[in-house]
Amino acid sequence: MSTLEGFVKNEDLRKRLLFTLGVLIVYRAGVQVPTPGVDNAAVQQFFEAQSGGIFGLFNTFTGGALERFSIFALGIMPYISSSIIFQLLTAAVPHLEQLKKEGQHGQKKINQYTRYGTVVLAIIQGYGISTWLKSSTSPAGSPLVPNPFVGIVPFEVMTIITLTAGTCFIMWLGEQITERGIGNGASLIIFAGIAAGIPSGFMNSIQLVKNGEMSVLFALILLAVMVFVIGYIIFMEVAQRRIPVQYSQRTSRMGGQASHLPLKINFSGVIPPIFASSLLMLPATLAQFTQSETLASLRDSFQPTGAIYNIIFVTLIIFFAFFYAEIVFKPDEVADNLKKHGGFVPGIRAGKSTADYIQRVLNRINVLGAIYLSAVCVLPGILIETAKVPFYFGGTSLLILVGVALDFTQQVQSHLLSAKYESFMRGGAKMKSRRVQY
Repeated sequence: MSTLEGFVKNEDLRKRLLFTLGVLIVYRAGVQVPTPGVDNAAVQQFFEAQSGGIFGLFNTFTGGALERFSIFALGIMPYISSSIIFQLLTAAVPHLEQLKKEGQHGQKKINQYTRYGTVVLAIIQGYGISTWLKSSTSPAGSPLVPNPFVGIVPFEVMTIITLTAGTCFIMWLGEQITERGIGNGASLIIFAGIAAGIPSGFMNSIQLVKNGEMSVLFALILLAVMVFVIGYIIFMEVAQRRIPVQYSQRTSRMGGQASHLPLKINFSGVIPPIFASSLLMLPATLAQFTQSETLASLRDSFQPTGAIYNIIFVTLIIFFAFFYAEIVFKPDEVADNLKKHGGFVPGIRAGKSTADYIQRVLNRINVLGAIYLSAVCVLPGILIETAKVPFYFGGTSLLILVGVALDFTQQVQSHLLSAKYESFMRGGAKMKSRRVQY
């Protein structure tokens, strides 16, 4: 069954895909709605002058909402930052750790705390950005905020309410995709934001070639580099380290290796760069807003191509690669399940020895995965910035685009296989009933 044929015949998959597409369209429509009280033309001029730094990265992740200063200007990053905070607290606070062990009920409670944290972070960021906008001017000298009041409401209060409501709405949209659509809602929203900037960046590059500001040879080399990086990302995302597993009751008829335990080389996927970028955006943005001369050098170096930024970025990627694997994958549980079903790793004792062996293998591939993530996220961005490409489309963006697209297609294939299996089982039941009647 082809994917297109499965889409036509599988009603549940069709509804989920259309629902996901509809939610993403609503999100992109909201990006066009401006925040009350700002001069949109002056704001766009300002952010065009600031493109390429942390503003360019933040604007990429919000799908252009920041440069328009729309109601979705903060994007989904406060929600991701809150999720990171509570995942870290789960390992440190006994109450949260106990909630996590309670299963679905405890997870719902943690999700509720995460939403509260999202509101708090959105209020803080909304206050900071509104105060900064009120005191800033465009390159032409026009104030970004012409009037300190929106009607009778102070501009800061209106901006905080608007941006916080926008972030909460995006958070709700992401949860709806996760529950009723296909894929991870937060990742797909970030994916949609990055993908929305590809056409304009492509057209800008073509215009530069036409104007003679970029040579045709350089444009082809840049395209070849991007294709190579995409191919490398796909290769690494599907790469696996397979641990052979044998089952005692099957050895006689199957012989040798009966099965395997697959561990992805990039076990944590796109989570580490998303988490690291989200955490770095808050202090980097605040550093951009400050007028202190003491922080001027820090502000200049704390850019996506700066040494300080990249050192911290790589450190966070490595940390989250191991942290996420530690939270999601439990070698002790895997070893116990293998032992219960008569499975064992050849040459390794069942039980604790198997768990220790799996943990060692996981640690080794995590080292390789963290190096791969760091190289892809940092090096292309530095090369592209050095070449003065007119849009921010570095390794982090490519990694998120390819990683989320692969995860999305895998979930679609999973739905197709599930539908095919259910259809086969229904057919088998009918055949069995006819034999009994005969």
